[in-house]
Amino acid sequence: MRKFVIGTLLACVGLSAFGQKRLRSYPIDTTMFASNAHHWYDIKDKHNVINPKKNQPRYKADDLRAIGDNILLYQKNNGGWPKNYDIMAILTAGQKDSLLKDKDNLNTTFDNGTSYTHVASLARIYQATKLQKYSDAALAGINFILKAQYANGGWPQYYPLQKDYSRHITFNDDVYVGIMELLNDIKKNNDIYSFLDAEKRKEVETAFNRGIECILNTQINDFGEVTAWCQQHDEVTLKPVWARAFEPPSICNAESSGIVLLLMGIDNPSERVKNAVQQAVRWFKESAIDGIRVKVIAAPADTSQFTISRIDRVVVQDATAPPIWTRYYELQTHRPLFCNRDRKVVYSLKEVARERRSGYGWYTYNPQKVLDRYPEWSKKWGVAN
Repeated sequence: MRKFVIGTLLACVGLSAFGQKRLRSYPIDTTMFASNAHHWYDIKDKHNVINPKKNQPRYKADDLRAIGDNILLYQKNNGGWPKNYDIMAILTAGQKDSLLKDKDNLNTTFDNGTSYTHVASLARIYQATKLQKYSDAALAGINFILKAQYANGGWPQYYPLQKDYSRHITFNDDVYVGIMELLNDIKKNNDIYSFLDAEKRKEVETAFNRGIECILNTQINDFGEVTAWCQQHDEVTLKPVWARAFEPPSICNAESSGIVLLLMGIDNPSERVKNAVQQAVRWFKESAIDGIRVKVIAAPADTSQFTISRIDRVVVQDATAPPIWTRYYELQTHRPLFCNRDRKVVYSLKEVARERRSGYGWYTYNPQKVLDRYPEWSKKWGVAN
C-alpha cells in the first residue's frame, strides 16, 4: 500500500494597514482526500478514466496552483467530481488529455469525501491566488450540490441519479454531514466564501434547512422507540434500506454520531432538534458494549478481486477497554449484526469473510464523541441530561 504524506496546505493572502503583505492562512486539510487517493493507488477500480503510473510523482503541499489546476481537471461539466483520484498527483500529458476528453462523462458523486471537499479547497485556493477560475469552479460545485438535493432535503450518493442503491439518501461515510458542514460554513458567512453573492447564500441557507428537516424525518422509529439513523434511507419512503450487499438496513451508530454532532452544532435548536439529539443519546448509551476490544493482527496475505490483505481483525475480551459500538444494530431486536458480500447476515465478526473482516469498519468509538459533548450541550439549551 502506498504511504501518503498527509498534512495541511496553507493558502495565504492579505495586506497590512501599512500596505505591506500580511499573511492570512486558509488551511486546506488534505486528509479530506486521503480516501480518494488511497482508492486510486491501492484499490482496483474499472471505472477510472486514468490509473496511476508506477511511482507516480506528487506535488508538494504548498503547490497550491498546481493542486487547484488538478481539481479543475477532474471536475466534470456539471460542476461535480468523480471519486477515487489523487488531487496531488503530478499527471502526465496523456493523463491530462484523457481527463479533458472525459468531461461529459457525468459519473459525479459525493462518495469517499468527493465534490464538497473539492469546493471547500477551491474556495481557499481562490482566496490565496485571487484567480477567478478557482472561484468559478467552486461556484459550479456549489450549484451541483444544490441541484442534486431531493425535494425532501436529502442527497443521493451519485448525481445524476443511477439505477442502483446510490439513489438512496446517503449518510454513509459522512456524505450527508460533509455536504451540510460545507453549506453551514457558507450560511454562517465564512469569509472563505466571500465571492458568493447574497442570492446564492440564500439558496444555500434554504438547502441547509431542508437538509435538517430530512434528518429529522429519517430518524428511525423502531416500533415506537426512536433510535438513530441507517446508512441509507429510501429517497421516497425515507425508510432504512440496503446499500451494498454487506450493508443491510439497520441502525448505524458510526454515521449517526456525525449526524448528532451536526444537530448539536445548531444555534437555538428547535424542540424537534433537541428531541432528536436526546433520543439518539439515549440510544447510544443503551447500545454501548463493554469489555471487548478489536485487535488488528498480522495474517497471511489474502488476495481477492478487490485488494490484497495482510492483516486480520479479531475481538478480544478486555475488562479495561472503553465502551465500543458495532457499526450495525438489527432493526426490531437491536442485536449487533454483521454481513457478508452474499447478503448473509451474521452475528459475530469471526463469521465475516476475511476480505470484509479486515477491509471494513465493523466497530466504532464515534458515539463517545457525542456522549462527551452532550452534558455541555444539554446545559446550554436547557435539556434534561
